[in-house]
Amino acid sequence: MNYTQILFSNISEEQSEILVARLSDIGYDGFEEETDTLKACIKSESFDENLLNLVIDINCIKYTKSIIEEENWNAKWEADFEPVIVNNPISSKPFVYIRASFHKPDSSFEYDIEVTPKMSFGTGHHATTYLMVEQMSQLNFKNKTVIDFGTGTGVLAILAEKMGAQSILAIDCDDWSIENAKENITVNACTKINIVKAETIPLANVVDIILANINLNVITANIDAIKASTKVGTIILFSGIMLHNEANIVNVLQQTKINIKAVYKMGDWLALLTEVE
Repeated sequence: MNYTQILFSNISEEQSEILVARLSDIGYDGFEEETDTLKACIKSESFDENLLNLVIDINCIKYTKSIIEEENWNAKWEADFEPVIVNNPISSKPFVYIRASFHKPDSSFEYDIEVTPKMSFGTGHHATTYLMVEQMSQLNFKNKTVIDFGTGTGVLAILAEKMGAQSILAIDCDDWSIENAKENITVNACTKINIVKAETIPLANVVDIILANINLNVITANIDAIKASTKVGTIILFSGIMLHNEANIVNVLQQTKINIKAVYKMGDWLALLTEVE
């Protein structure tokens, strides 16, 4: 399978964050952010240049495109992969070390997660996943039932199991993410994660904690399914929301009687800790 890579050059950090959010909405699931540049990747069969031009209409941003074979992309992705370090935001103690197999484990961290660094979203490098992992450090997962909606690499589901969750339902609609998540679940010796390919949360899944690292449009489209999977006291962590959409997400949650307990911000992104009333 071939992939189309879009290279945006001479862009600001803010423009890069906006592009990641918009491109995620139309099927791009591999991103590499560097100083002044962004590389975004999509399956070539799904590439639509007219849609791309419509979505990236941000101050006339220019781009170049190229075709990359799957093997070549993964080799480069692996070579460029750096470990992710997440500390407990309250105690500042080392919390999670997310690494590839070619990195040595670091025993100073409470949890060690090994990932196969493919193109799936959610390795912890991006602010949205980092915020989720950081705030998970403040939750009690012991014997809890969990849904990871938009699992991507499976990192959040894996961390939930390592933190003592009783069972985790990991959901994604992307074949590549499902494949990558299964690999990561296996390499981390997880046994309590059930991964499902679906566009939304299946019915009859009422849980204690929901992890939703998805964008505003997906949250809005699935808010009824999310709410149907809760009970009084269910904790929901939302991420993948840009700062300028804060009022929109607050309105969506208020209408569904999901109480916002705290808002966390990083760069142009925010995460919300919520609880069902």
